[in-house]
Formats: sequence, structure tokens, C-alpha cells
Amino acid sequence: MSLTRAQKLEQLQSSNSEFDIVVIGGGITGAGVAREAAGSGLRTLLVEQNDFSWGTSSRSSKMVHGGLRYLGSGHFNLTKDAVRERDRLMAEAPGLIDPLRFVMPHYRKQFPGPRLFQILLRVYDRIARTPSRQRLSPAETLQWVPGLATDNLVAASGFTDAVTDDSRLVQRVIEEAEADGALCLNYLQAESVLRDGDSMAVTGLQLRDTGAEGQTFTVSTPLVINATGAWARQLQQADDNKTRIRPLRGSHLVLPFNRLPVSCSVSLFHPQDRRPVFAFPWQGTTVLGTTDLDHEQSLSEEPAITREELEYLLQISDTLFPASAITESDIIATWAGVRPVVSEQNADGKRVKPSKENREHVLWSDNGLISIAGGKLTTFRLIAREVLERAQNLMPGVQIRDNGARVFSPPADLERPQSISHRNWERLKGFYGPALGDIVNAGSHDTIAPSDTLWAELAWAAANTGVVHLDDLLLRRTRVGLILPSGGEELLPQIRKVCQPVLGWDDNRWEGEQERYLGIWQASYSVPEAGGEAT
Repeated sequence: MSLTRAQKLEQLQSSNSEFDIVVIGGGITGAGVAREAAGSGLRTLLVEQNDFSWGTSSRSSKMVHGGLRYLGSGHFNLTKDAVRERDRLMAEAPGLIDPLRFVMPHYRKQFPGPRLFQILLRVYDRIARTPSRQRLSPAETLQWVPGLATDNLVAASGFTDAVTDDSRLVQRVIEEAEADGALCLNYLQAESVLRDGDSMAVTGLQLRDTGAEGQTFTVSTPLVINATGAWARQLQQADDNKTRIRPLRGSHLVLPFNRLPVSCSVSLFHPQDRRPVFAFPWQGTTVLGTTDLDHEQSLSEEPAITREELEYLLQISDTLFPASAITESDIIATWAGVRPVVSEQNADGKRVKPSKENREHVLWSDNGLISIAGGKLTTFRLIAREVLERAQNLMPGVQIRDNGARVFSPPADLERPQSISHRNWERLKGFYGPALGDIVNAGSHDTIAPSDTLWAELAWAAANTGVVHLDDLLLRRTRVGLILPSGGEELLPQIRKVCQPVLGWDDNRWEGEQERYLGIWQASYSVPEAGGEAT
């Protein structure tokens, strides 16, 4: 049984509060650093001011990919690292990171044509050392993608990447870090970095609990990793005048699978700006994404799709699947995430277009405070190891664990219950690993349609994953709020029956949490009204 959040806070308060390393930021980068640090024997604390994966890491495009787009832009090393990490993750945690077929249709007189794209895929396959490239005739393309627009269709290119549940990926990495001794707490804000008055070396952190009583904590550490992504500059400035963290928003639409049934990710270049966009199957739905715009709103607020973005994304279905006649009335939910892209101004002081920005990560060091921004979901392990290598001068005698060490422990060796399908059993093994047996025993094996999510998963997550608010449970620990109409409002009485006793909330607390959750869903995950953001 995992420690509850209250027990973790008590442990933090009652211990001597000395750590070898403190990681700020509970997204995939921070989770990865905590995993590698704890696995290397370091006394590790991870803190997150909101919920785990609240920011970018629960609102990504769910792709664990090698970055074919980045290869096309000349970022060979980024592509090589990402492809090999993708394959490693699929091998370690099948069911959590799964292969997904991509199909790129080619239309007459549109760039890139099939010949050029096949050359790019040949290089991609060579980097991956696993051939997946395929050229499809128009007839073969329609076998893969029924209902695809056929006017001027000359061919299609097929290749394989991977897909995940990004928020569950973060939680799983955190669970692995905790298994190696890390203490990981959400709703614990880093208010200030403490330093020695003479040397200005880091000596600790001032923390404040934002999830309960507002308690403050002081912890001692010589090493703080600022893995807050788009929020990184709130603790440390970039070390030159040209480099900036540029928050870019990417938004998505969630549609019923029966309205737009796709068995693979279908990609194209958007007719409006020639950006790569796609439709892909996810959690029993179909997702359309993504946009790439400067995010000018406050980072402390939940990002939301705009009306312009919604219309931009609906153009994807109009272009690819005109016969489906998708309209905004079909949309189940939306989500918007903010990417922390590291931007460098041109010589004339102007910024490049968002889609042209470099996706490489950048590290800044300052007397024991190491900040990181940029990077990709796929390469979180490599980024974490680079951070620890940068910090080794502050950790004398510490050896970073072997590069071949697993990120994920294998799942418990259990016989599949008859009440769970073979396919869903494989998913559960990847999602929960060693906790698989606890999931099986946590509650009902009935699924919450249209997803494969079990009611038992909801009950287990409520009890074991540091849930503080109802939106933590329905938008991140599970994705019920993204795949059910109106955020699953009709199921809330049943969810209450299952989860309220586990959470220990009285009726007033539950009703307040339900009101909060529905307000967040309406503001940030629904369809925006004409002339505004999601309401």
C-alpha cells in the first residue's frame, strides 16, 4: 500500500528534511529526474505546485515518437535519440507505450510527394534499425483508412511510431521513483531557493502546502532541479539575453469513434499553414490535433482552446474525411497544453514561426540550481541523465546508475481474471506494473465505456495516488473527463458511490469538489462559444 499524501507530509515534517536532490516540477521531466536520482541511491524529494502532470504532461498529443518532422528539419541527433528511446520504452512497458501505425496520404501537386517522403522514411528506418516504411497505392490506402478523401489521391506512406497515456506515464515513472525511496508530493509549491550568503550556493528550499492547511516547510539540499517547463524562469532566468522560454499552445478535439473511426494515425499538412496535423485513435475516441500558437495567457490558469483553433482543427476532418461531415456538435471534449519551447531570436530580433522553433532542450546552471526547459516526452530518461551528469560535481562519490537500467519494473506475474479481456489485461500490465494485483482487487472489473478503464482503476487511484481534488482523479489519474460527454457528469453519482468512501470526503467536501470539477471542465475542456474560449 502506498503512503497517503498526509503520511508523506508527516514524513517530510518529522524527518530531518535533508535531501541530496530536490526536484521541482511533477511533469515527465521532473518525474524522470526523480526516477534516475532515486535509482542512483540519492535521497530524493520531488515537489509539484499543482497536481502531478497538471501542466504540459497531461495535455500533450500523446505521441511517443522519434520526430520524423524534426528529421525533416535537420535535427538528426534529436531524432536518433528519440527513436531509440521510443523503442526502449515500448519494450519495457508494452500496454503503456504501444506502437501506432501512421498513414500520410499524398495528393497530386501537393508537397511532399510520395517519392520525397519515402526517402525521408528510409533514413528514419535506418536510424531506428527497425524497418516500418511502406508505400501504399490508393486502393491499399483506403483499406487502412476507409472514408478518406480520394480526389487526386496518388499514394500514401505508412510508418510506425508509438502512443501513450501521457499522464499515466508520468504517474508510473513517479511510482518507480517512490519504489526506490523518493518522496514525491503534489500541491507543494517551491516558494524560494535558499542560498549561502557568501558563496550563493544552494542550501535548501522554502516550500508551502497548497493542498491543505497552507503549512510551510524548509528542506536542506545542495542541489535543486528546476524542471517546471514553461514556468522555469520564475525560479531562474536564462543566462543570456537572446534565449527565452516561449510558451506555445497546442489544442486538440476529442470525437466519438463511431463518428470518425480511424484505426491508425492519419496525417497531413494543414491546408491553411502547411503544419503537420493528424487524426488518431485514443482511449476509445478519435482525436484531432494539434495547433501551435503563442500562449499569451497566464501560466497559472488552465489553458483552453480558442474558437479559431477549433475551426482550424475541424478543417482537418473536412479535408481528410469530407463524407463524415464532422461538426462542433460531435465534439466530446477539448484540451489545450502549453509547450515550453526554448526560443532564440533572429539577428533582426524577430521570432520564428511557432512551428519552426527548435524542440531541443536547454540546461542552465547556477550554483546548485539547474533549470531545464524544452525537450520531448519521448526523451525524458536521457534528459534526466544529462541533468544528473551536469550535477555530479555537487554529488562527490555518487555514481549515476547504469545507462542500461530499466525505467519500469516488470508487471506482477498474475493469471488474467476471466472478467478482463486479453487486450485490456495487456494495457493494465503496462499501466500499473507491480501494482497490477492491487488493481485487480480494488473493485469492479466492469469498464467505463467507451474506454477500457475499469471501475477498479478509479477506486485504486483515489486511494493510492495522492488525489487532492476530483479533477485530479477524472482528468489525470483516469481520463474519464476527456472521453465521456460533459466530462462524465451523468456518471458522477456512481463515481461518488465508488470513490467518496475511499477518499474520506464528507458530503459537503464531495459537493464542493464536484462543483469545482465541472467548472474546470466547462472552462477548459469543453467547446468554446463563438467569439470566445471554452465556456
